Amino acid sequence: MPEWAVSEQGYGGRVSSEEDALVAIGSPDTSQTEEPIDVLLREAHLVGPHQVAGLLRRHAAALGLTDTVVYLSDLQQLVLIPLVEPAGPGLDRQLAPLGVDSTVAGRCYQNVEMVVQQPTMEGVRVWMPLLDGAERLGVLGVTTTAVADLERDGGRLTTQLHRFAAVAAEVILSRTLYGDTLVRLRRRRELGLAAELQWGLLPPLTFACPEVTVAGALEPAYEVAGDSLDYAVDAGSARFAVFDGMGHGLHSAQLTALTVAAYRNARRADMSLTDTIEAVDLAVSTAHPGSFVTAVIAELDTDTGLLSWVNVGHPEPMLLRGRRAVKSLQNTPTLPFGISHTLGREVVVQVRTEQLEPGDRLLLYTDGVTDIRSPNGEFFDVHRLLDLLAANLAARLPIPETMRRLVRSLLDHQQGPLSDDATMLLVEWRSGNERTLLPS
Repeated sequence: MPEWAVSEQGYGGRVSSEEDALVAIGSPDTSQTEEPIDVLLREAHLVGPHQVAGLLRRHAAALGLTDTVVYLSDLQQLVLIPLVEPAGPGLDRQLAPLGVDSTVAGRCYQNVEMVVQQPTMEGVRVWMPLLDGAERLGVLGVTTTAVADLERDGGRLTTQLHRFAAVAAEVILSRTLYGDTLVRLRRRRELGLAAELQWGLLPPLTFACPEVTVAGALEPAYEVAGDSLDYAVDAGSARFAVFDGMGHGLHSAQLTALTVAAYRNARRADMSLTDTIEAVDLAVSTAHPGSFVTAVIAELDTDTGLLSWVNVGHPEPMLLRGRRAVKSLQNTPTLPFGISHTLGREVVVQVRTEQLEPGDRLLLYTDGVTDIRSPNGEFFDVHRLLDLLAANLAARLPIPETMRRLVRSLLDHQQGPLSDDATMLLVEWRSGNERTLLPS
């Protein structure tokens, strides 16, 4: 057995009859000769969410790494929360969350890069970002004996660490679907029922490919009700939208959830923008008569950069070029979803277009962002919002970090709980020949 092999709970052994069956159906058992990360990939198929921490710790040990701990970001991206084994060592139980804005681990999370701390008596602490594509899940912390370990054999351990972190992120993401351990960990307090409905509906808040990057944010994270966002990136197109449902609380969440479902249904049927607006309006007026939803619905041709959009009674999107605001995208607003049919009027849809340049960014937001007030009554207006956005972009921060800092600025300005939902969606278009980079 190789020196990295451990007990049957880790390398070199199978842990269940189900896994025996899978090995029998597949290729011959090669656990004695596989690389540690390959074994991790194989064994990850048969773990539950509560077993992820132990799985990663054992397999990191096979690489000569110790003190392996995964930290996942909370919903508001304020802290990184340790993921420990249910029956793990007492020391693990005492691990405290790490501040995103005040720790080395937080710097790794913010900048999406490997960070090596100063050596201590215990060794060298290394932090790796955990990513689902461009979506930041958290960080991985491991300890090796010396910095030289990372550089030996042409940086073999560094390469293995990058691979290990990539696999760890995939395991965490996939296991999240099968239990509440990982979902619960990211919540620092109880989620309201309306917010539970909205978070269950959201797509990942960050996405990137060579043509387009998308980043979104919602607050207040634990009470959000009427706001939502959605997007879909496919061959040749990116379709995206923000929504703001009437009122607050559970009814508002139900109203917006129905609106998003109707939008997705029309989008997946490949309806035109005009037909999509009419279909969503009919759904809202039929299911929630007397209620309404505002929105911006947009489509971007990712091959040419041609943007088409409809404003459904909503704040105008902003166009940023060269790290500064160029203009608001004006359009004759369509009545909010649900109003036309209630009034017995025909749905009048005005589709506008704008030719984007590579590197252009679009900011969509709800009125809860610009209606935020400081304790002395000063509004967080759109000019302040754009100035902060431009400053963060000029600092070449990753787009998801730019969005996180914008949200922090909103909360700092309010200096207390938000009185209304506040949602933002930032979309960047690049020509297909440009390489996708997280730092914008």
